[in-house]
Order: sequence, then C-alpha cells, then structure tokens
Amino acid sequence: MGAFTGMAKGFGVTFSHMFKKVVTTEYPEKPDATAPRFHGRHVLNRHPDGLEKCIGCELCAWACPADAIYVEGGDNTEEARFSPGERYASIYQINYARCIFCGLCIEACPTRSLTMSNEYELARDDRQALIFTKEQLLAPLLPGMEQPPHPMYLGETEKDYYLSGPTNPGVSVGAEGR
Repeated sequence: MGAFTGMAKGFGVTFSHMFKKVVTTEYPEKPDATAPRFHGRHVLNRHPDGLEKCIGCELCAWACPADAIYVEGGDNTEEARFSPGERYASIYQINYARCIFCGLCIEACPTRSLTMSNEYELARDDRQALIFTKEQLLAPLLPGMEQPPHPMYLGETEKDYYLSGPTNPGVSVGAEGR
C-alpha cells in the first residue's frame, strides 16, 4: 500500500507541472538582464585622464581565497608614468578557471581600481584562454583620455587624484572618477 501512495504522489507532481505555462528563455538572441549588483568579469578602471587606478599593491591577490589573481608591481618614472602613484601593476592576471566571483578582491582594493562588470559570458575552449591579462581587463579609453604612459594631468601629486579631484578644466570627471 505504501508503494502505491508514493507512486501517486510522484504522478501528482508530474501532472501538476504538465498544465503550467512553459517559460522559454531565448538565450543567445535575447539574453536576460542581470541584477544590478551581479558579480561578473573584473575591470581595471582608469582615472579621467587615462592613467590606471591600480597601484600594484597586490592586496587583491592576497585577499583572493582561490588564489586566482597574480599581480606584479613596477615603479613609475617621469618618462613612463602609468598611474599617479609611485607604483603601477606591470603584470596583472586573473585566472577565471579558479575565480569564484566572491568579490573579496574588490573589497580589498584601496584605490577602487578593481570592479566587477555584468559580463558573464566567460566560457572558452582552452584553459589558457581563461587567464585574462591586464590588457584584457583594463577599461577602454573614453573620449578625452590619453593612452598611458603620460604625465599626470589632474594635479601635481597622486594625492590630487584621490583627494581633491581634477584641477584641469579640460577634463571632466564622472562620479566613478573621484
């Protein structure tokens, strides 16, 4: 008798779902919108003049529980300046085969240079292609930005970039640049 009631319950679940409306997602043609705070692919942001915000401190790599981030810092010179501070990330890599998208690297970043986008299509055929380099992670240059290396345009010292904002009237700053 117990086996019959178990089968009846199972068929009851099947029959209840047979008459529900089918929801079909047309994924490649019309992908669903992601939530505003979705954790997707990482982005290395820039200052409004094009200099990189990343100072190569390696705190994101230390905070990563999956050991998916590799950073090697380099020293800025007056001839080759990539960020406003003394250092910049000469090598920056994220291994997406290991990344668990927890966001601890974002929390550890003191300059807010590392953020996460809504991009989630990261599947590749090759494991080596899942290691994103600095060039792949850097935010694109917007109008008014200049490709580094170049001198600082928004102030005399790196503190001008992080505390007082831009002093050059030719460069406009959005909310994310401060």
